[in-house]
Amino acid sequence: MYKLIILFFLALPFAAISQTVTTGTIYDYSQKSSTIPGVTVRNLSTKKVVSANAAGKYTVAAKVGDLLEFSFVGYTTDTLYLTNLLPKTIYMVVRSNNLNDVNINGVKINKEVLAKDPLAEKYTLMGTGGNLNRKRMTDKVGGLSLNLGHGKYKRQQRKEAELEQRDAYMAEIDQNFSEKNVKELTKLDGEDLKNFMIIYRPSVLKIQEERPFRYSYYIGQAYQAWLKLSPRERKLQDLPSLKKGDNQM
Repeated sequence: MYKLIILFFLALPFAAISQTVTTGTIYDYSQKSSTIPGVTVRNLSTKKVVSANAAGKYTVAAKVGDLLEFSFVGYTTDTLYLTNLLPKTIYMVVRSNNLNDVNINGVKINKEVLAKDPLAEKYTLMGTGGNLNRKRMTDKVGGLSLNLGHGKYKRQQRKEAELEQRDAYMAEIDQNFSEKNVKELTKLDGEDLKNFMIIYRPSVLKIQEERPFRYSYYIGQAYQAWLKLSPRERKLQDLPSLKKGDNQM
């Protein structure tokens, strides 16, 4: 009887060793403080597959010598050879091939936005006295061209060009961040789809800063953020009503 008890306790460490796991946290390489939830972690040696949780953390059965694979839409697939089972910090790199890996009907970059500014050539015309139909003026006083009104006209043209460009960006956003495309990528519908599109509609400034803008990748990232919201946060809150007297001056 005593021998059986001794053998039982001796076998426990070996059983614990045979059931080993490795853990870690996955981050975006370009934004090292941002974790990536939903990453697929595959043990290529044992075929075990898990997904990172909302905080980007994962736990997968593994042992020293196993090969892990990390994959997620919009990121370059990476692998890790386990030399130990200590917690790992994984940095995934954004894929640089834009939207070539995603096929979404109707998603196009507006060519008008990428085209040359139609007013750019006009801006280079100097000495016209504010009238672009006039010939270049050659008369100068004290080394300055007599182009009265040109500065005001130029500012006006620039403002009009900026408005035209903004309209072009807005049209691009409407075309690519549409209900059809968002629904296809996120499977949201009804009120959730409506609220999602209002909360996460990309701004013109964001589109201008990232050219060409990868709409499918952005929608995927926004959806991951949406999943972290509580049911209350996913609903648009009504504006508080004015109290009596608030609208009086």
